[in-house]
Amino acid sequence: MRCRWDFISHNRADFGVQRICRVLEVSRSGFYRWVAGAETRAVRQASDEALVAEIREIHTGHKGTYGVRRVHAELRGFGHTVNRKRIERLMRKHGLQGLHLQRRKRTTVPDRLAPPAPDLVQRRFSARHLDEKWCGDITYVQVGGAWLYPACVLDICSRRVLGWSMASHMRTSLVTDALKMAVATRGGGVDGVIFHADRGAQYTSAAFAQVCEGFGICRSMARVGSSYDNALAESFWQGLKRETMHQRLFSTVRQARLEIFQWLTYYNARRRHSALNYLSSHGV
Repeated sequence: MRCRWDFISHNRADFGVQRICRVLEVSRSGFYRWVAGAETRAVRQASDEALVAEIREIHTGHKGTYGVRRVHAELRGFGHTVNRKRIERLMRKHGLQGLHLQRRKRTTVPDRLAPPAPDLVQRRFSARHLDEKWCGDITYVQVGGAWLYPACVLDICSRRVLGWSMASHMRTSLVTDALKMAVATRGGGVDGVIFHADRGAQYTSAAFAQVCEGFGICRSMARVGSSYDNALAESFWQGLKRETMHQRLFSTVRQARLEIFQWLTYYNARRRHSALNYLSSHGV
């Protein structure tokens, strides 16, 4: 219908509104209502264009990783009052979307002979206080024809990365190094914190248990083969891969380490987390 109104508007001086409306079988009253709303539409269009410019800036600033919810949260953080459905409509219209990752391959290799720790988290990935619950995991990153293995420790309350390590192997030192960094980040006083992980051989090892005992950390373990039992750490690694490796591979270990480190810094300082009502974990 808008095309008809535009046609009438452009040709009204030559043929008259009444004649064109009769030929096009539309009402004059409808045309005049459209004319009366022209100013409102122009204002709305200008507002949409300004909003799209801000959305693009946010989307680009976060390397194309933010979807509707995080863009909405970022705009709210800048003091804008805007409807999320409007953002969704504009992002869809302009082909802007967050990144999604395909299913990852399984990396957990359980040691069925090692005595497991109880599951003290029971899929409750929330906490009232800092250093009440931590969780961790190992993932893999392809570098050329080889692999790099990062390990992490997250505070479940703040979602902050407290400790991390990267190596070309998956020996127990990979996870103990990440845990020791987390302890150092918290100043050493972590007695009583629960650390939750899967039942991979690194986390069930005697060496890891000894490190935990030395810091007063209570071990907690997920069931074998259930990614939901360690969902927070799984989601964290998916975010890393989605936001640093989308449709590409790292070419060198140096590049991989640098970009992963930059992402970890960004994750702690700027990235908005849905579990924190789309606030960042900066400073906690």
